[in-house]
Amino acid sequence: MELFRLQRTIPFTRHMLALNLVSLVTFVLAVVFLALRGLNLSVEFTGGTVIEVAYPQPADLAPVREAVAQLGYGDVPVQHFGSARDVLVRLPLREGLSSGQQTEQLLAALRARTPDVELRRTEFVGPQVGRELVEGGLLALAFVIGGIMLYLALRFEWKFALAAIVANLHDVIIILGFFAFFQWEFSLAVLAAVLAVLGYSVNESVVIFDRIRETFRRQRKMSTPEVIDYAITSTMSRTIITHGSTEAMVLSMLIFGGPTLHYFALALTIGILFGIYSSVFVAAGVAMWLGVKREDLIKGGGTKADPNDPNAGAVV
Repeated sequence: MELFRLQRTIPFTRHMLALNLVSLVTFVLAVVFLALRGLNLSVEFTGGTVIEVAYPQPADLAPVREAVAQLGYGDVPVQHFGSARDVLVRLPLREGLSSGQQTEQLLAALRARTPDVELRRTEFVGPQVGRELVEGGLLALAFVIGGIMLYLALRFEWKFALAAIVANLHDVIIILGFFAFFQWEFSLAVLAAVLAVLGYSVNESVVIFDRIRETFRRQRKMSTPEVIDYAITSTMSRTIITHGSTEAMVLSMLIFGGPTLHYFALALTIGILFGIYSSVFVAAGVAMWLGVKREDLIKGGGTKADPNDPNAGAVV
């Protein structure tokens, strides 16, 4: 399925050097923000008090957030849990207050607005649990990166594997840089979004790499930059359909999903946009600069295709 078919090949490689310099500057800034400001970790990572309360009728979360803010807490996760009458609040650790005192303060603030509020449960999440989550998240990230690199090295060639990892790290670090710069809350949901972006971004890279391999097989007289330009141009319709529909879904979560899904959807939005960019300009550009050529991908020769064949370069 195609929305359109371009008759002329767009010279993407002509602009790759300038755009990758911009990417390098953006990447360095993201690392600086991470080093200087750090991530605003949520209660799951830093430890705190998890409080579940029940209302006699479906609860409006806005007054609950106002009550939490009046107690001096900043951007605290407040969400429905199980049903519209149950509300879950995660309070960060506060010096001089125990978990029980935090629970009593919050319950008093909520009952001042709705006397029938009932405390269902309260749990203390210690810093040790937070450290385990950080270690587990980093380990999951390392396994994902290692698996992607091994898969691409086996399916294509090590130069493509290295190029894809550079592009994926580019996406991840820039997402984290946004969260560090704006001090958005980094929660388990955001970590899940980052891992999803890794898989999403590498999928686009694989499509482009596959088209590059097919073009090398079918168009023997093309140079490497010409092959890359043709491969990217011929996948543009597919890219617009796939990423356009995905981004529409993610934007709907961002706009209508409320505070619970806000940062999850925000991380996905940033990741998808940079994932498209990095697959086209970073991954393909790094592969080109590493010297990928026809002999790296085609073993034992191949057949020459008519350059006017509209099906030349089709993905198998």
